[in-house]
Amino acid sequence: MSKFRKPLLLTAGLLLASTAIVFGGDVAAGKKVFGKCVACHMVGENAKHKVGPALNDVVGRQAGTAEGYNYSPAMKNAGLGGLVWDDPTLHAYLAKPKDIVKGTKMTFAGLKKEDDITDVIAYLSTFSQAAPPAVEAPKAEEAPKTEESAAPEAAKPAEVAEAEAAPEQTPTAASLPTAGVGAHLGLGREATPEEIAAWDIDVRPDGLGLPEGRGTVAEGMAIYDEKCAACHGDFGEAVGRRPVLAGGHGTLQADRPEKTIGSFWPYLSTVYDYVRRAMPFGDARSLSDDDVYALTAYLLYLNDEVTDEDFELSKDNFASIRLPNEANFIDDDRLQEPHYLDKSEPCMSNCVPGKAAIKMHAAVLDVTPQASGDDKEPAGGGID
Repeated sequence: MSKFRKPLLLTAGLLLASTAIVFGGDVAAGKKVFGKCVACHMVGENAKHKVGPALNDVVGRQAGTAEGYNYSPAMKNAGLGGLVWDDPTLHAYLAKPKDIVKGTKMTFAGLKKEDDITDVIAYLSTFSQAAPPAVEAPKAEEAPKTEESAAPEAAKPAEVAEAEAAPEQTPTAASLPTAGVGAHLGLGREATPEEIAAWDIDVRPDGLGLPEGRGTVAEGMAIYDEKCAACHGDFGEAVGRRPVLAGGHGTLQADRPEKTIGSFWPYLSTVYDYVRRAMPFGDARSLSDDDVYALTAYLLYLNDEVTDEDFELSKDNFASIRLPNEANFIDDDRLQEPHYLDKSEPCMSNCVPGKAAIKMHAAVLDVTPQASGDDKEPAGGGID
């Protein structure tokens, strides 16, 4: 038996457990750990390749062979050399990917806790036909079926059966008012208050638009470690080519400034609004308002804007927080330029005497790895 695999014992204690046990791991806990992976991988029904391949049937599969995914040469060669994703190799790879497949484009540094690795392999094995079947223990709160609970559908009261059979009602164009914009064209309908509220989530620098809620630095640290550190690093330093979130103080005058939340961003509202809309990558809008307050507080802590781990950010004190570079942003004054003021036409040719010369080059910043080109090769930070 592999030294990495814990024996599977069907004891009386196991039968009282409330979670499935596979490969000696906790499937429910593994699903939570997999939250660090969803930015790049999918699993389950309708799973598709993202930055990394879908992980259905990964347990027992030869490395670099998922159909339709463009692997790095290193991963393809590892598979041709006999690497198979069994329990020991998955343990070693998830701990230190680049030590197992040198040259892999997977930028994830690895899971630090042995239990996390065991649990996430147990979770992945439930989506792999080659893996041992999951042993699902009955939940303690489940009562044994009685004759009443096992009664056929026809034995249920008529009103209960009718309620269960009725399809969920959704608003249609005919059931909603049609007056308003576009009504004279016979197009569309007015948005419902609920639909407007789902879109109306922007936050202004003065705090207008902030939801009720609160979160501490310590709470944000726990959320960040679980959902953000895989891409942005343990301390906001970034992994691979993903965005750096902290540091960069005093670099704005340098040839290659590091534009982070603490060094460059003008308003804290942008941090809250972006995290709320777009993060975690691949699982956007999964965070509660309190989660976003806590993460924003922790990002302030990483940038030394607050120093107390008990600091709590809320709607009440949000607008009092000022980022250090706010004063260096100025209002857009292009309407004061001559061709706007005197209504003249802007110069479009031969505007500079002599031969035009390139004085500087802009840097290309690929802040979010994504596919590019016909071969779907990830443009940056791809993951095997």
